[in-house]
Amino acid sequence: MTYMKDLLSPGNLITVTGAVLTVVGAIAYGTGAANLSVPTLFYGFPIFIAGLALKTSELPPAKKVPSSKDLSALRDSGPIELKKLVGDVTRWRYGQKAHLESSLQVLQLWDADNPPQLIEIEELDSEKGLGVRLRFELKGVPLNRWEEKKDRLSRFFAKDLEAELITPSEGVLDLMLLPKQKNENDKTTKDGIN
Repeated sequence: MTYMKDLLSPGNLITVTGAVLTVVGAIAYGTGAANLSVPTLFYGFPIFIAGLALKTSELPPAKKVPSSKDLSALRDSGPIELKKLVGDVTRWRYGQKAHLESSLQVLQLWDADNPPQLIEIEELDSEKGLGVRLRFELKGVPLNRWEEKKDRLSRFFAKDLEAELITPSEGVLDLMLLPKQKNENDKTTKDGIN
């Protein structure tokens, strides 16, 4: 499935389309079919070059770990920011070194030469609601910098989240963004009871 998804990237599709048009145009030119050769060469070669340019700056989607449960009800009631986050990192990106590049720069979790790479994302069903797990290869940003930013990570992607940092193996970090436990004092204050 992943292999097929890689083949159907926009960069691949544009490159193949341009190459086919260029080859058809070259064959038509060689056989003297001027009506076919001019438009296919005229459009095919630039499309081919544009496809190659896209391929050089292509960032594949992060792997989305399938959930064993149906999370559609949780998605509807969960923070819209988490749905947007999942949608953003599971699509092809162009001209970026890593997923969430601007977010990591703002959080000061960025190394221009060796940035952290988001390799997979998983939606989680916690007893408090929808959460996500983001798995990063740390690369040039050490674990202690992530730990320093833990409080900011809790509120950066959506409000009322709590960040947990887990290191399943050397050089890999799981950032868990889970809903906070509602405090009884918060509930009574919101209801107007003191």
